[in-house]
Formats: sequence, C-alpha cells, structure tokens
Amino acid sequence: MDERWKHVLRQRIRELGRRYEEARHAYWEGKEDVDGERDRSGAERYDLPTDEDGNARLVCRRYAERRPVPVDRTGRPACFEPDHPDCEGCREDVRDGTVETYDDRF
Repeated sequence: MDERWKHVLRQRIRELGRRYEEARHAYWEGKEDVDGERDRSGAERYDLPTDEDGNARLVCRRYAERRPVPVDRTGRPACFEPDHPDCEGCREDVRDGTVETYDDRF
C-alpha cells in the first residue's frame, strides 16, 4: 500500500475514534442527567481509587510521581496543564479508564 494511502487511512481512523469518544461522552452526560448523578465527582464517575479526602490517586505522566488530585466531571485532574502532551494524554486515559493509579495499602 502506498505511504500516502496509509497516512490518509490513519487520519480517518483517528477522526472516527475522536467522534466515537465524543458520542460516548455525550451519551453518558445525558444518562447522568436523567439518572440524577450530576453531583458525582470525577474520581467517582471514572471509577478511580481515592484517598480519604476524595482525591484520585493518579501517577503523573509528566513528572512520574504519585499524586493525589481532585478530578473534575470532565475527567481533568486539578494539575492539568492545557497544551502539554503528557497532561492531554492523562486526561484521555482518565476518560478511557486506562490511567495509571496507585494504592497505598501495598
């Protein structure tokens, strides 16, 4: 397959992935409005382990450290910095449920 076609195909697949993710979030936003779950914190919404203060126990991708931080309803940690690739990746991982977390019990 020509390299140009591979590039076009990758772009289309990424675009479809983004549209799917937007639709999925819109669905859950609407479902929560109906179910009355609007007040749940981001850590509860995205099923993240929390500390006693309700902060999500995340491993920071940017600084590679354990960090208890609040997470808002949109899946954005309080330490989020716009336009930083590691922070963008972390936010996407929180939304996808693949973010690295830690547990102090072990």
